[in-house]
Amino acid sequence: MQPDMKVNILLVDDQPKNLLALEAVLGDLGNLVRANSGQEALRHLLNQDFAVILMDVQMPGMDGFETATLIRSRSRSRHVPIIFLTAFSASDQLMFKGYALGAVDYLFKPIDSSILISKVTVFVDLFKKTEAVQRQAAQLVAMNGELRQSEERFRSLSACSPVGIFVVDSVGRCTYANPRFQAICGLTEAQSLAAGWFPSVCSEDQERAIAQWQTYVCEGSHYSEELRFDPSDDHAPRWMHVRSSPMLSAQGELLGYVGTMEDITERKQAEETRAEMLREQIARQEAEAASRMKDEFLAVLSHELRTPLNSMLGWARLLRSKKMDETSVARALATIERNAEAQSRLVEDILDVSKMIRGKLQLNYCAVNLVHVVEIAIDSVRPQADAKSIQLITSIAPSVSKVWGDPMRLQQVILNLLTNAIKFTPNEGTVEVKLEKQLNEEFLQLQVIDNGIGIDSDFLPRVFDRFRQADSSTTRSFGGLGLGLEIVRHLVELTQGTIRAESPGEGKGSTFTVVLPLWQGSDPLLNHLVSENLEGANVK
Repeated sequence: MQPDMKVNILLVDDQPKNLLALEAVLGDLGNLVRANSGQEALRHLLNQDFAVILMDVQMPGMDGFETATLIRSRSRSRHVPIIFLTAFSASDQLMFKGYALGAVDYLFKPIDSSILISKVTVFVDLFKKTEAVQRQAAQLVAMNGELRQSEERFRSLSACSPVGIFVVDSVGRCTYANPRFQAICGLTEAQSLAAGWFPSVCSEDQERAIAQWQTYVCEGSHYSEELRFDPSDDHAPRWMHVRSSPMLSAQGELLGYVGTMEDITERKQAEETRAEMLREQIARQEAEAASRMKDEFLAVLSHELRTPLNSMLGWARLLRSKKMDETSVARALATIERNAEAQSRLVEDILDVSKMIRGKLQLNYCAVNLVHVVEIAIDSVRPQADAKSIQLITSIAPSVSKVWGDPMRLQQVILNLLTNAIKFTPNEGTVEVKLEKQLNEEFLQLQVIDNGIGIDSDFLPRVFDRFRQADSSTTRSFGGLGLGLEIVRHLVELTQGTIRAESPGEGKGSTFTVVLPLWQGSDPLLNHLVSENLEGANVK
């Protein structure tokens, strides 16, 4: 019943005028129900509840006392307040009888309307408050029932959950841990609440886990980490995915943190198995690729060695025939000499690579005038350039200082770069050599720039790899073993320098840049550092 709703008031009197008088006085206090006899009053009480009953004592058939007796005999109306009204007797005996029947008051006619209103108002208010209390009690019973059901559901879900569940308050104390959490951490309920989950993390992951948790608490974000847990038994560590989120009140205040732990060991093992299979597959592919490269290299080597041999053997047979004129003999000897030198260079490259692989390549360090080395290398390749009408351009900055290195090996570096540039540059092209100091005045930069066939962007990162050429067939129009740039890279690094290759793309030329340390004179500190570097490189 709502507080603003009218309550029922039962008026019992055999005189209609008395009922009208009561209605006139009490009309604003509630819903007035009239009864002309005790029997009619009992019928109303079968189906309705009343805040108070005002009943005349003297009624024909069944008087007020008899009616009150029957009212009190029923459980539903046993406690309804009854006020007796009478105009005939004020004897103490009748009053006692009325009070004995459970009357709350005994009023004599004529009744003072203000007194009647005040008395009835008290019982109306009392009825309303009683109804409100009963309604609240019923609501409380219902809420308690729902709460018990909710707690039972939570307890059942938590106990049967396949993941660990924990609750941490705002100061970091563990306030709840479900059975799965306890099993994961190998702790009892009391131990879980006392220690939390950090001590169960493997020692290798503990520092990271604590640092990440502190960051999570400070930032108020979500926590999600995969950590190894060390069980209390002798079993192997288990992988756990720990998640946590802040718990906030309706007002947005931090209450604590709720988290879960999920065993992801099988997933991690599956990932590791897949990774191992992938590594094995990659290793197998690399081994197959290396085997193919070696086979290709041997095929190229056979071709490169056979070509000058065939030429030399052919000219040697012609010389033995003694049917050649002096000009032909000179041509034969020049051809044999040229091919022998080419074959000698091939053998030297192979030997150099063999020494590089075994770490036995030796350098003799000193101060080197790189300008002189560049000039000698250019003179050596000029016949090749002239044969293809390639223009050789040199650009040497003034006051170029000496560099630190092996003059013979530096000449080999420049010669290989120039030979490579001329080989891949078309007829009537250009090859430029630039030599200049870098801005920091501690290094010298050498560049060999051509406008030849260029380098594909996919192949550019592997241009210095051993046995690598963009075209690996034995019928390549350019020839070579694919060792020259690998030797160049190794020699430059042994000289404490760096080398890089750049190209805008195929058909757009290429640039090879070598950076070498300058000679620092008799600076003992630098000499000491250089000596340490050379020892680390296994050279002398």
